[in-house]
Amino acid sequence: MQIIKPDVNFDFVGRRKIAYAVSLILILASIASLIAHGGPKYGIDFAGGAEVLVKLDAPVTIAQVKSALADIGLKGSSVQEYGQGLGDNYRILVAADQATSTDLAEQIKAGIASGTGVGVDDQSFSFEMVGPQVGRDLREKALLAMFFALLFITVYISGRFELKWFISGAMSACLALAVYALHLVNLGIPMLMLVALIVTLVLFWFLNLKYAMGAIVALIHDVTITVGLFSLFDKEFTLPIIAALLTIIGYSLNDTIIVFDRIRENLRKHHRDPLTTIVNKSVNQTLSRTVLTSLTTLLVVIILFVLGGGIIHDFAFALLVGVLVGTYSSIFVASPILLAWQKRK
Repeated sequence: MQIIKPDVNFDFVGRRKIAYAVSLILILASIASLIAHGGPKYGIDFAGGAEVLVKLDAPVTIAQVKSALADIGLKGSSVQEYGQGLGDNYRILVAADQATSTDLAEQIKAGIASGTGVGVDDQSFSFEMVGPQVGRDLREKALLAMFFALLFITVYISGRFELKWFISGAMSACLALAVYALHLVNLGIPMLMLVALIVTLVLFWFLNLKYAMGAIVALIHDVTITVGLFSLFDKEFTLPIIAALLTIIGYSLNDTIIVFDRIRENLRKHHRDPLTTIVNKSVNQTLSRTVLTSLTTLLVVIILFVLGGGIIHDFAFALLVGVLVGTYSSIFVASPILLAWQKRK
């Protein structure tokens, strides 16, 4: 099935500077939002604290629930309505420094019933608590998982498209060992990841791993913009969101590999043509497949976003942004980066 004719010839490469400007604006806006908010807004998975899901026997307002929590010393707790919007289902988040009581669940249940005058449904009451140290460990492991995933991707890309298995493998192994060793001496993980990514890109440039660099820059681009939009809309980062980011990495990489594979084929068939022409032709030849895959994926994600409910809403939002940005980066970011090596030569 082709929704775009195979003989189309859109000048994607010719508009790459406009695309770079758009990407730069989005990345700078993402970084500015993260700085303004003091970093990502972590959920209890990463920050620690307690999460309570409560169903009341009658509708009440958020202000009544907050007032009831303030009466038992939990002032400042986050209260969100979820479900059908009838005012009887609430999600309560208690900060780690307030979630220290051993019988906190019973205190919250009794406090809400007393403060609102409405009974609490014991069958629907849910309580989950994560300690601050556990949250920190989960946060660090999530960042390490994403970094190591990117390293393994570089080995695969370099080996498949440039047959540089040994060089890319040795480089990735050294970086992985260095990151792990520095992690053991309690060096800050966010700064460590940033430095490691910069070193990785510099090594790609000097080792001439052009396909790996194109793929990794596109993936960093996708994750940064997705994280920035989460910060802009003040959404929480939880373990399901990390799963969504890893899914986005896999989806965007799949699109990029399809385009790279066609570029490699056309380099063999039309080796006398300029690289600009070959890259542009390859992107156009795979455009129908890229758009069709993105549309079908977006259809499912939009349904999840609209009908999935509050629990899965943020996960679907991350996928929605990631699929859109990942499709864009496969066309306008990953492939045109190969042209940098033409200028280098």
